[in-house]
Amino acid sequence: MNLVESLRTHRLLAIVRGKDPAAALRTVRTLTEEGIEAIEVSLTTADALTVIRRARAELGPDAILGAGTVRSAADAAHAVEVGASYLVTPALVDGLEPYGVPVLMGALTPTEIELALARGAAAIKLFPGTLGGPGYLRALRDPFPEVPFVPVGGVDAQAARAYLDRGAIAVGVGSPLVGDAADGGDLDRLRTRAAEFRRVAAGETS
Repeated sequence: MNLVESLRTHRLLAIVRGKDPAAALRTVRTLTEEGIEAIEVSLTTADALTVIRRARAELGPDAILGAGTVRSAADAAHAVEVGASYLVTPALVDGLEPYGVPVLMGALTPTEIELALARGAAAIKLFPGTLGGPGYLRALRDPFPEVPFVPVGGVDAQAARAYLDRGAIAVGVGSPLVGDAADGGDLDRLRTRAAEFRRVAAGETS
């Protein structure tokens, strides 16, 4: 799987994080049913590895299903073993190259971006996005015109539009999309939010 091309195409990465493993799995299933192609299950989710394993079994080998909040090589090893096809980190993490999957590596400053690229990052998770906002991404595009950026952190629908307009290849969206669904919340409301974010990713204005 080419993670970067998938993100460029779909422009949306859903981040699932919750306290209820069964609800988290239902959330992954619902997002997929609503046409969200790229989904990350945070390792801070209760029994996250089981959620990833079961989601992979249900969705099949081609699903764009990854593990987030990967903070060590050990985290990476466990995630890949249960079926994660890419990894997302909150910061610079060493030792992920041997696992042979794309890494969306967390970075914020220009120095961190360079260090992430040197570690083989396939794309940069611009995190936390709330610190700089879309204007900061626009400033980064000048020195890093070819770097694929995916802003994450506090990305609601309005911010998502702004980031995509300023050159992000995709946006990573957690609670503004998932809400309380992964804690057992209303799946119908999740479907409504998913439709809204899909419209944003498609560049629709209403």
